[in-house]
Amino acid sequence: MRLITFSCVLMFGLVAGLLGSLAQTVPQSRGELRLTFAPIVKKVTPAVVNVYGARVEKAPVNPLFNDPVFRQFFGNQFPQQDRVRRSAGSGVIVDPSGLIVTNHHVIEGMTELRVSLADKREFAADVLVRDPRSDLAVLRIKPEGALQAIELGDADKLEVGDFVIAVGNPFGVGQTVTQGIVSALARTLSGVGDYQFFIQTDAAINPGNSGGALVDIDGRLVGINSAIFSQSGGSHGIGFAIPVSMVRVVMATAKSGQARVHRPWFGAVLQPLTAELAESLGLDRPQGALVSGVYGFGPAHEAGIKQGDVVTAVDGVAVDDAEAFVFRFATKPVGGAVKLSVRRGKGNVTVSVNLAPAPEHKPRQTITLTGRWALSGAKVMTMSPAVAEELGIETLADGVAIAEIAPDTPAAQIGLQAGDIILSVDNEAVTTSKELEALAKPRQYYWPLVIMRRGEKITSRIGG
Repeated sequence: MRLITFSCVLMFGLVAGLLGSLAQTVPQSRGELRLTFAPIVKKVTPAVVNVYGARVEKAPVNPLFNDPVFRQFFGNQFPQQDRVRRSAGSGVIVDPSGLIVTNHHVIEGMTELRVSLADKREFAADVLVRDPRSDLAVLRIKPEGALQAIELGDADKLEVGDFVIAVGNPFGVGQTVTQGIVSALARTLSGVGDYQFFIQTDAAINPGNSGGALVDIDGRLVGINSAIFSQSGGSHGIGFAIPVSMVRVVMATAKSGQARVHRPWFGAVLQPLTAELAESLGLDRPQGALVSGVYGFGPAHEAGIKQGDVVTAVDGVAVDDAEAFVFRFATKPVGGAVKLSVRRGKGNVTVSVNLAPAPEHKPRQTITLTGRWALSGAKVMTMSPAVAEELGIETLADGVAIAEIAPDTPAAQIGLQAGDIILSVDNEAVTTSKELEALAKPRQYYWPLVIMRRGEKITSRIGG
């Protein structure tokens, strides 16, 4: 009985305390009751658009023809029909002349693009810039008169807990606004572009929101909504946006008339700084980007960067890890220089690194391998810093890079992947695409193939 009485008293106290705390937050005036995000939404929504894509592709008349067992016995010669594949996403007007930023994955492979504005007008759209490395693209429409463009903000001023608003076209239902907070900054998310530096938010983001706007409390663009973490396909309150600093890079490229983003090349390979490595280097915490190798030429070499250096800041902005450094460096414009803070041994130094593009010191010799042998179906290029940068490969290795693998080809069947570097074939080293092509012949025995994949050397024995 005593326990029950005590529990009741405790519950009464908790309720009273809760009511007391609520009393402190109840609106005190009619004006406070009318507080709303509506003014921000009215400012932003005219600049957020719906993006629709379509392409015609061949498809089997009967789904049975897609079965790999069927293909194995009957090949690829079967009746096909045209099928229209469609995509839907969002975009943001970033220039009154009609420049629109969206996600690259929204328009990838699409041959017909249309943009629907908030006022229901529709326009055909052209692609000015495709940048799969950042998962961004720039479209252009030709309206009569100027459009309302969004104001660009500064994602570096965001703090965890700040209010943000997401605007987009989820599930194709039409323009939708959701609100939340910044859940985390500088978040890593594998499989979405090469630059792992995302704003995480709990504002509801769903399929179709990709390419839409994430804005701050002043209605300024701070990110492009790009991905969600979900096991069901719907929003679980874990969404990711590309910071607006990367948006500025692709915008500048489009305005300069170039079709491809040219970024500065560091000329060194980085690796994560683990707690064990930090301790061995005499650091009190694993913070920064560890230099694991330096090209014998290029900006890092010229600046005196050495293997074992730890880069801790870019132009005074601290970097927590290698991904943060890569993002900060990639958002710098080509030309000029950048100041890096470097931990070397027990001391700290500041070095100036030139912001130069990656060189193509050897012709890339792009070739698609054909014939009856195991590598047929691979599109290859001679390795160079420019090719490595273009394909998002972090390595100092020479060899032949695989740019693409055609489906249902011998190269795909033996497990080769885009980004692999072929080092040797049948114990013969290859340094150019022409050398690799010259080795194209069927073999009546199993032979070794040596590749580099994500920094690891792999040897396989294959036949054909």
